[in-house]
Amino acid sequence: MGMNGAPAQDVLELEVADFGPIVEAKVDLRPLTVFVGPSNTGKSYLAILIYALHRFFASDPWSERRLFGRGLPAPRSPQEKKSLHAAIDALGDMAQAVLDKRRQPDKGGEILPRWVADLVRSEFEAGGDDLGREISRCFGIDKAGSLVRRGRTNGARVVLRGRVSKDPACFAHELTLARKAELRTTVPSKSPIRIHAQEADEIVEHVRHLKAKGQEADEKAEGGRADERAHADWGLMMRLGDVVVPHFTGPLHLPAYYLPADRTGVMHAHSVVVSALIAGAPTAGLRPAARTPMLSGVLADFLEQLIDIDRPWRRRDNRNDLGAGIEKAMLDGSVSVDRSAAVDYPRFTYRPAGWKGDLALTNASSMVSELAPVVLYLRHMIVPGSVLIVEEPESHLHPAMQVEFTRQLAALVGAGVRVIVTTHSEWLLEELANIVRRSQLPEASRGGGGIALRPDQVGAWLFQPKRRPRGSVVSEIGLDDSGLYPSGFDDVAAALHNDWAEISSRIENGS
Repeated sequence: MGMNGAPAQDVLELEVADFGPIVEAKVDLRPLTVFVGPSNTGKSYLAILIYALHRFFASDPWSERRLFGRGLPAPRSPQEKKSLHAAIDALGDMAQAVLDKRRQPDKGGEILPRWVADLVRSEFEAGGDDLGREISRCFGIDKAGSLVRRGRTNGARVVLRGRVSKDPACFAHELTLARKAELRTTVPSKSPIRIHAQEADEIVEHVRHLKAKGQEADEKAEGGRADERAHADWGLMMRLGDVVVPHFTGPLHLPAYYLPADRTGVMHAHSVVVSALIAGAPTAGLRPAARTPMLSGVLADFLEQLIDIDRPWRRRDNRNDLGAGIEKAMLDGSVSVDRSAAVDYPRFTYRPAGWKGDLALTNASSMVSELAPVVLYLRHMIVPGSVLIVEEPESHLHPAMQVEFTRQLAALVGAGVRVIVTTHSEWLLEELANIVRRSQLPEASRGGGGIALRPDQVGAWLFQPKRRPRGSVVSEIGLDDSGLYPSGFDDVAAALHNDWAEISSRIENGS
């Protein structure tokens, strides 16, 4: 596990009850997760919830969204100080133990001491209100309690369960949304924490440095320098969070990016409306939601990220351009962004292959406008280990391009990007079935560009409306005997064919 990565998980399961239109759902978050089903059954609800969970659990050392140690005050009592420093000592001891036996085989990692586990649990649970606010922000509502399924009085329930490495004991986070948000966390009593040797070097040095700073602050405490002690404690807590949080969040520790539906419309309207919206939108970042948000958090984030997408801190080596495959296979040209020095605002363009000049994106086809933000995100923001959530990837795409886009998304999974999509596309599911079945063939004879994913890398989940109780139920669909995902699209095709046959018969009979 790297400092920005998540440890391998045997299981990471999301269970939802009475959330929005969803009566119940139980979903394994896999490298490629697909939500399919009729409209208004909660696919986007679940996708936005997952995005909000990523926003809350992601560990970004430069962000005020950071979960662990956010706003950590100086210990208020000798017991608090003793507990905190015992946890920090344990962190240093775990890292030193790794260094002492770095030449020995990995036997499962260091066991997290009980008092550290208790500290981890309390940090998670203290963030319940923040998680509720982040969910509200992402949905663009005042209170997360508004997401409780109509008619239910006990609130909505969101449960995350996972295993730490290969340990059989599960961690769990259970969120209840009602008048307020409450988060309860279970941390196994014996949790193996994997620390690699390179990380251990960094941790030992960082802990030594910050403890020295803390000692210096203690010696100056009589002079009123308690703020230095608090800052040192905060830094130590941050490092502790870097190591342990990923083990109790799984892939939710990773940064996520959400590409909402109607990307073409957003891209076309971007230059006209975004400045005013972002300037006045309290939904960007973790600022408290206004009573009447101007736009949802997922859309605010999308607009804000487009504004900053070409900033110097986002520029990367072009050799790692994850968007190049889509340009080559689908766009027959390239998309780019430049920034006007006069207004400090990005301008998005498309250059068809062989042209010497650029077209404004508003003059390009709807397919280009739809795929342009995907390419730009992959080029400037997304790296292996990130999570890409795409609503309706089939929008504005010819069926042949829907098939190709499915292959490109599968290729991203092969490159280490986790992907979640919501879809109504029969073509996407059929090509995904081919991609999974292709994994059973030898690599040399796979065809289809050689793109293949194992069955355990892909999860397809069907959202089905129910009358009693009124709402939708979510269940996994695997490949059937014909090698396809049974999504219900065949029922629509059969009904159309039967209607055609009846019309043809009546025409022939003159009735």
